[in-house]
Amino acid sequence: MPKFLFQYLLLFFIFTSATAQEVQTEVAPPYNIKTVAFVQNGANVVPIFELGSTFEFQFDDLFGNEANYYFDITHCDYNWKPTDIPKTDYITGFDNQRIMNYANSFNTLQVYSHYKLPFPNQFTNQLRISGNYILKILNEDREVVFSRKFILYEEHSTVAAQVKRSRNLSNIDYKQNLDFAILSNDIVFQTPLQNVKVLLLQNGDFSTAIKNIVPQYTLGNQLVYKYDKETQFWAGNEFLYFENKDIRAANNNVGKVGSSGDIYNSYLYTNQARANQIYTLYQDVNGNFVVKNINGSNNEIEADYAWVYFSLSAPTFRSNQEDIYVTGMFNNYSLTPEYKMEYNTDKGVYEKAIMIKQGFTNFEYKIADRKGNINYENAIDGNFYQTENDYIILVYYKQSSDRYERVIGKGNANSINITN
Repeated sequence: MPKFLFQYLLLFFIFTSATAQEVQTEVAPPYNIKTVAFVQNGANVVPIFELGSTFEFQFDDLFGNEANYYFDITHCDYNWKPTDIPKTDYITGFDNQRIMNYANSFNTLQVYSHYKLPFPNQFTNQLRISGNYILKILNEDREVVFSRKFILYEEHSTVAAQVKRSRNLSNIDYKQNLDFAILSNDIVFQTPLQNVKVLLLQNGDFSTAIKNIVPQYTLGNQLVYKYDKETQFWAGNEFLYFENKDIRAANNNVGKVGSSGDIYNSYLYTNQARANQIYTLYQDVNGNFVVKNINGSNNEIEADYAWVYFSLSAPTFRSNQEDIYVTGMFNNYSLTPEYKMEYNTDKGVYEKAIMIKQGFTNFEYKIADRKGNINYENAIDGNFYQTENDYIILVYYKQSSDRYERVIGKGNANSINITN
């Protein structure tokens, strides 16, 4: 073999190997892609599904030109690096196919095309193994438009969990702690300190996930986690919300409605920073949202979009190093410039206009520096141990004979029943 050809092949294999091991991160959608959601049983959900169950992936394209989109599915390990498993081993059928199920909006001021990708579908008959997955949406040039994580799990273990207050007096009023135990009746854990991993999620936000926590001790085949510091989350505060199911009327937390532009404008009441206020219970859906048009029969294509004007009075927050963002499941807790608030010096408040599909929407204000690091300790709305939060615990397991890390169990907990 000629020397130059050998060197070329060597460089090619090194490059492809390095590329294949890159950590997969979610690509935020461009401006025209809105209302991205995983849907199961007609509701938007945190994208964690039992292996073999059915669910859908949906999104809107505000260009409304019936553009062609394709989907790609990649299986990943615990750290979101692509595994070396052939696609034929984790997909029955094919990916990289065009999304065939779409429809144009009907009777709306903002035109859009609504896309639905069900699983299983006519191309991908089944996802065969559990684990972490990245779903990429591609354009006609096979460029990634945006991507989302989702996880499939198996029922091979039970997770008993409880939310407790911190045992550290310095943050006992501000944090929540997860105590949990893992037990499997059909798997005998081999070297669990190395082979068993967990993922802890608060309100479905992957950016705040806690990882790499080993069992504190074992009781036979039961793994017990009774840490304090290692499994703590900042408690935050209840999510704020607005409701514009009737887009022409001022409903809950909508101060007034205008239609000076091409679409409706919903002006929310100014929110006050709640960090220095006493805790108040708000009934929320822990960051989720519901698309709803009370005057339509098919919310997927008959719900309209509105410019929603957020305003926040936070007189104690003025920083040149950090910014305030409007986040929630409606934008996948994104910290992109599209959701960064600007300070209005004349009014003395932070403002932002965001185009959101009508319905019921939870949101929160987050502080982050220029690198996207969120300042939880000094949250705009404070941290209160009484806050009602949803928690998910996922159990990963890989024994010596396995080629990948299986997700063998899922546990749920809610802080409504928090104990000392």
